[in-house]
Amino acid sequence: MEFVLYEQKGTYAILTINREKALNALNSAVLEELDKTIDGIDLQTVRCLIVTGAGQKSFVAGADIGEMSGLTKAQGEAFGKKGNDVFRKLETLPIPVIAAVNGFALGGGCEISMSCDIRICSDNAVFGQPEVGLGITPGFGGTQRLARLVGAGMAKQMIYTARNIKADEALRIGLVNAVYTQEELLPAAEKMAAGIAKNAPIAVRNCKKAINEGLDMDMDEAIVLEEKLFGACFETEDQRYGMAFFLDKNKEKVKEPFKNC
Repeated sequence: MEFVLYEQKGTYAILTINREKALNALNSAVLEELDKTIDGIDLQTVRCLIVTGAGQKSFVAGADIGEMSGLTKAQGEAFGKKGNDVFRKLETLPIPVIAAVNGFALGGGCEISMSCDIRICSDNAVFGQPEVGLGITPGFGGTQRLARLVGAGMAKQMIYTARNIKADEALRIGLVNAVYTQEELLPAAEKMAAGIAKNAPIAVRNCKKAINEGLDMDMDEAIVLEEKLFGACFETEDQRYGMAFFLDKNKEKVKEPFKNC
């Protein structure tokens, strides 16, 4: 891969968008490599994924304006679909995904971070959907995910004004979960990923499915979904082992890692 680096570190992996000279901007080649990399993740051994950008200036500065500037209506729609298909694939991965946002997360950069389950950022991070200043709308899910994450009113304000926000404001409105120094960001993401990976993988995956799918249902339907996923955890090796260890009053054995994927 020319623009995407992928490294597995035990039970979690790090995907790095590696187009640093262009501030990791997304063009068709980057999107295609992202698509192939996501397809290649070994879901039997990887229990959590971290997504970040190369360098300290930018996570992803947006979609490549040079590539977009000459598109026709049909080509613009197709480019939007290409990005949406990749981001949706990332969003629906069975395993949790953490965005470690190191710098600019504008346009497509903000949108790919919102496709992840959890967002943490460095203190130099800048988020925004600046598309209306370029004569277009957000095209990779920004109008949909931002409203779901921070509420319709705040999302409309950010999108209509094309105003960027810094890390502290992103934290205040709930766009990110935590802010770290640039040096602390990736270690914090890895610590979180390792912590998630220690938990029962079937249960973690079922939790992700319950939350993501339940948000698009009414409460009665969502509760039924939860009941089914709750029930599906029983009779698994992880459930038997986890509960047996909890009930063992002597705790003579050190808890071993959960094995199932």
